[in-house]
Amino acid sequence: MWPALLRAAPVAERPAVEAAIAGWTSACSRIDAALRDLDTAANQWAVCGSSRARDGFALACRRLAGDVAAQTAEEEAVLLPLLDRYLTDADWTAIIRTARCGLSGRQQLLVLGLALEDACAGDRTRLLSGVPRSTRLAWRLYGGNRYRAAVVRLRGAPPAA
Repeated sequence: MWPALLRAAPVAERPAVEAAIAGWTSACSRIDAALRDLDTAANQWAVCGSSRARDGFALACRRLAGDVAAQTAEEEAVLLPLLDRYLTDADWTAIIRTARCGLSGRQQLLVLGLALEDACAGDRTRLLSGVPRSTRLAWRLYGGNRYRAAVVRLRGAPPAA
């Protein structure tokens, strides 16, 4: 979406948009690395089941949550208004046709669980209505139970929502 935003921005605003994109690219790289670290920590915990591995997984979760919270706040303050201002419906259609998620299905369901847990009832409904039907089905059939089990193993208590 960033190339489309840069193309759509007026020439006078492009330097500011380019700087913002560079910051978002860096932040997304940190989140990508944090997701890989989380996956590694989860696998280590699954294999050895030790309290040290559990604590490593918890630390990776906290780091990822912090990175995502910071990135989300920045995007809500800066990116979303720019997207609303400059991208047309045709731009969005082109973006949707080319967008792909690099996370495994297991990782996607974990991220979905994290988002659902932190959302109010209305936001949960909107979030679930915005994901593909197959994802909603996977969440209902086994994603929610797996997420709950992971949270109980990690926190010793079920998720908040």
